[in-house]
Amino acid sequence: MQLHNLKPASGSVKKTKRIGRGEGSGHGGTATRGNKGQQADTGYQSKRGHEGGQMPIQRRMPKRGFKNPFRVEYKVFNLGQIDFLAEKYEITEFSPEVLYISGLINRTDNVKILGSGELKTALTFKVHAASAKAKEAIAAAGGTIEVL
Repeated sequence: MQLHNLKPASGSVKKTKRIGRGEGSGHGGTATRGNKGQQADTGYQSKRGHEGGQMPIQRRMPKRGFKNPFRVEYKVFNLGQIDFLAEKYEITEFSPEVLYISGLINRTDNVKILGSGELKTALTFKVHAASAKAKEAIAAAGGTIEVL
């Protein structure tokens, strides 16, 4: 094999379609734009969602529901999960900073503890919200809870 014998694999290199460069190219005349109409004109641009006069899908579909801008979203942890997470990530304090460092929540997430499951280890909790059942279970396990 020598340098002058090298060539790319067959089918890997294609010639670019030279549009509007004469009839001999096969793409002259209308330059692959068809005959007449708005789209054949130079400088044609269509708006996003335009369907050529047909009622666009975003107008055909009915409006549904309501998005409350004041809703507070929480990242929820059940007591049953917390023992497992504390053991896996060696957590003694269950706070947003520690959870963020462990990769369990995003920086801006609010944390809420719910009372499903059992808590066996005594942990310190610093969270944004907790259910009454969760607070009782944490106190019974010997832990402390501080609502931020």
